[in-house]
Amino acid sequence: MVVPWKTVGAVVLVLIGAGSAWQFQDWRYGKQLAQQAQQHAETLNQLTQTAATVQQVEQDKRLALEQRRAVSEQTHFEKMTDAQKNQDRLRDRLATSDLRLSVLLDATDTAKGCGVSATAGAGGVDHAAVRARLDPAHAQRIIAITDDGDQGLIALGACRAYVKEVATDK
Repeated sequence: MVVPWKTVGAVVLVLIGAGSAWQFQDWRYGKQLAQQAQQHAETLNQLTQTAATVQQVEQDKRLALEQRRAVSEQTHFEKMTDAQKNQDRLRDRLATSDLRLSVLLDATDTAKGCGVSATAGAGGVDHAAVRARLDPAHAQRIIAITDDGDQGLIALGACRAYVKEVATDK
């Protein structure tokens, strides 16, 4: 059998051309993959930076809220302490007879049979208004009730301030 060398040469040239075409396509495909990988890495980097920024902003907000809450709690504690000291002083003055609580009576209501005179005392400022002194035990109970009310109002004010702060923070 006779092998035509021209045919073999042509086949070899075609195979070499096909091989180099494959190599060229491999190189182009590899370049495209490298570009896609770089774009993907850049996108991930941007997303990471954005997430880190958002996280830092949220962390700063939380820290600022915690600081404001701490100041608010300190103010609330000081108000409660001051109110308690005032109530304690008032109780002490009532207990030592330094202070007496009295109530203003209706001088026109004589049907009750109250025998309190209508004359004002030496230190009175009600210009002859009829007053009756309260029993010290009753006065202490009234002071305790007002103390509870004061504490409730202070706590309510602190709650309102906190809700207002949280509502404006969002």
